[in-house]
This record gives sequence, structure tokens and C-alpha cells, in this order.
Amino acid sequence: MKKLTLIALSLVFANSFWSCEKDDLCAEGTPTTPNVVIEFYDATNPENLKPVTNLGVAAAGFPTGFAFNGVSRITVPLKTNEDQTILRFIQNGSDTDPNNDNVDVLTFNYTRDDIFVSRACGYKTVFQLAEDPVLTDDGSLWILSRFVNQSNIQNEKETHIKIYF
Repeated sequence: MKKLTLIALSLVFANSFWSCEKDDLCAEGTPTTPNVVIEFYDATNPENLKPVTNLGVAAAGFPTGFAFNGVSRITVPLKTNEDQTILRFIQNGSDTDPNNDNVDVLTFNYTRDDIFVSRACGYKTVFQLAEDPVLTDDGSLWILSRFVNQSNIQNEKETHIKIYF
């Protein structure tokens, strides 16, 4: 009886192993929901990239903020369950002194399209920016201008937003 049970279990295991399809696993590197790609430029020399220093980026609804230092290109997520994401760009926001923070608020308005990737990976969301991000003027802006370079956010290979400071 034990031998018969062991053979039956072996057949069940072998059958489930061999009936596994390629779609049952989401392969590493499969395109998923892209982040918005932002590049920073020197406002006095607009052709030159300019690295940010101690930049913090935060948004309501995200569990943590993002810190960037010494880079001119960043990626941050947009909300997949809303048509708007409000991001706080905090100059000196990733250092230890909260007294030197300068917060500029950018509002990203967009439409969303959920695209089926596969049975294992599910869906990804792609975005279509409706306009340049809206900059809230608080009287002490460090972001001098911004514009949409690529409104269709389907991957992270191209720059979507350019910010000049």
C-alpha cells in the first residue's frame, strides 16, 4: 500500500511539473509599470545636465520618500490608482538639517492604461501625461522651469520630464 501511494504521489508531482507553462512564471526583466524619468538641467546653460544635491522626493500615499545626491537623472513612481500624483521635490531634503529645506510641489496629471502582460505577471500601467507638471508657486521656487519631453510613459529608456534649476 505504501509503495502504491508513493508511486501515485510521484505521478502527481511529475504531472504538475511537466504541465507548468512558460506563463506560470514572470521572468525577471519583464517590462512592468514604468516610473517617470526626470532629468535636471542648468537653468543658466540649458543644454547642460546639472546634478541635484541632497534632493528628497516625497508623495502622499507612498510609504517612503526617495533620496538622490549627485545625479542628474532620477526615476520616481506615479500612482497607478489615480489620474494625478503630487510630488514634493525637497531641495536639501535628504540631508539632516530640516531648516534648510526648500519644497517645490509638482502636480502630474495623466491618463492611465492597464495593459495585460501575461498570466504570471498580470497587468502593467502606462501613463499619458496631459500637460507639463503644474508647479505650485510658494514664493521661494528653486525649480525655475519644467516641461514634458515625452508625454507617453511606457518605459524608462527615455526622459519624460526636464527640470531646470
